[in-house]
Order: sequence, then C-alpha cells, then structure tokens
Amino acid sequence: MRAIEFTEYGPPDVLRVAEAPEPHAGPGQLRIAAKASGLSPGETALRGGRFREFVPVTFPYRTGFDAAGVVDEIGEGVDGVSLGDEVFGFVTMTDRAANADFVVLAAWALKPAVWSWEEAGGAAGNVETSTRVLDLLNVRAGHTLLIQGAAGGVGTVAVQLAAARGARVIGTASEGNHEFLRSLGAEPTTYGPGLGDRVRAMAPDGVDAVFDCAGGALPDLIAIAVDPARVVTIADFTAAQYGVHLSHSAPADETGSAVGAGADPLAVHGLATAVGLAEAGRLRIPVAETFPLEEAAAAHKLSESRHARGKIVLVN
Repeated sequence: MRAIEFTEYGPPDVLRVAEAPEPHAGPGQLRIAAKASGLSPGETALRGGRFREFVPVTFPYRTGFDAAGVVDEIGEGVDGVSLGDEVFGFVTMTDRAANADFVVLAAWALKPAVWSWEEAGGAAGNVETSTRVLDLLNVRAGHTLLIQGAAGGVGTVAVQLAAARGARVIGTASEGNHEFLRSLGAEPTTYGPGLGDRVRAMAPDGVDAVFDCAGGALPDLIAIAVDPARVVTIADFTAAQYGVHLSHSAPADETGSAVGAGADPLAVHGLATAVGLAEAGRLRIPVAETFPLEEAAAAHKLSESRHARGKIVLVN
C-alpha cells in the first residue's frame, strides 16, 4: 500500500510516498480502507525536527493521526461495527500511519452522514484534542473561554464544542477570519499586542479559562487568565517555565487508562459527542484545503504558512 513517510528531518520535500506492508487489525482494533486523513501542525514540527528533544522519532516515520474510511477488517473483541461501515477515528500515538491506503484505528465512531469524507478524515484528532483540553479546563455552561488561534483546525472545533457546552467563547484570529469565527459561535478579536486590553473590554469580569492553540504568547495569556493554572496550551513547549500545562498526545495521566478498543474513554466519548452534535447540525469540520497523498509536501507547506483556516486533509 501507499504511505507517507520521511527518513530524515528536514523541509517538506523530505516526505515521500512509500510502498509499505499493509497493517492488520489487532485485538480491540479495526482497519479501514481510507478515503481521507488529516494533517496536524504538530506533524510539520515533528518532520522539521523541532520536537526532537520532546518526541523521539524512529525512521522511517510514517505520518498521520486521524482518518476516515470503510471498515474492511475487524479485530478480536470488537463489536458494534460491521464490515462495510463508514467510520472516522484515530490511530495510537505509538503507531502513527494514518496518511496511507489502509489504516488501523484505535478509536472510532460511525461517520455522520452530514459530513463529507474530507470532513470526517480531518475530524477525530481535533475532536479528541478539543475535548481533552476543555475537560482539563473544566469548561461548562456560564463560563467565558478565550481560544488563542481559533481559526485553525483545533480552534474551529474547540469553539463549537465549547459553545455546545453553554460557554461564551472569545476567539483570536486575523481580521479576515472574524466573520468566519462568528459563524462558528465565537466572538472574535485580533491576536498580538494589546490583546489583554481587548479581551478585558469584551469581558470586564475576566475569563474563566484560556485554550492556547497557537503558541508564542503565554505571558499575555497568563495575564488575561490571572492564574497560569487556568491556561492550557497544545502548541507551546515553553509551558513548564510559566507554570502552564502542556497537553498533547492524550497521555494516561490526563485521560485515564486505555480500555476496550485500545483507546481511552474520554477520547471515545469525545467522538460520540461530536457525532451527536454533527447530526443535530451543531458541529462542522472546516476544511482548509485538500491534497492527494502524492502532494503531502504541498500540504505541509500550507500548514507551515500558518494561513490555513480549518483542517488540511489528504485524500486517497
């Protein structure tokens, strides 16, 4: 089968379409013939070597965390799903390889009929990340949440999931994305110098929590939140020096131990909630652009431009 991989750190051009052996579903897993898969900004950082001190990589490294497709193999102990079902989900963090023709999923849900394959292919990672962080921040009805970098892949989903919980959402983005954020349920403002003053003008009583999807502004975000414990980042590896929690990879100490289908219960719950909201017309997955597998390098270049609005998706 085809799979996207790289054998050394470097620019997007180090990516290649490799011939790889087909994976097979183990106990508690299922395999899909993939229709679409996602690209996350963190993967561009991995490929470029920017995370080499934090996330060890064994070469060749195959890319991709989330995907959608048709079930063609079911592992031992899995029920509630049949061959031919259309599903979306994600792989384990130790077995990334979702940008491929066949993908073994560790957590999944039935694809909502209202989502295209492209939307479903880019959904699971952003849903899991958003659910995990919103729960860490204990975001609930009546809270005011600031999302830094709200127009990106995770941010667009987090806005909608937080709004569905009954929270008021303030989202930062470039001015050209403000109307887009309003359509998702956020009150927009621009990022950069003066952010604290702008947020205080919008929320004189302060915010209850800050979700940082962009990185690079933790001192300002802490000043807005008052307490660094009320800030969670998924993008800034300097978090520890500021007393801010860095959340990534759904580690067990954040989401509980793995059960059932090789996935933790929070992640599965997040996918189920997303399906219900999608079917009710309350959750969409904005897709920035789609690329065929063979153009993975171009997809990575777009991600690194930081101008993508929504999720970048690879199609099979």
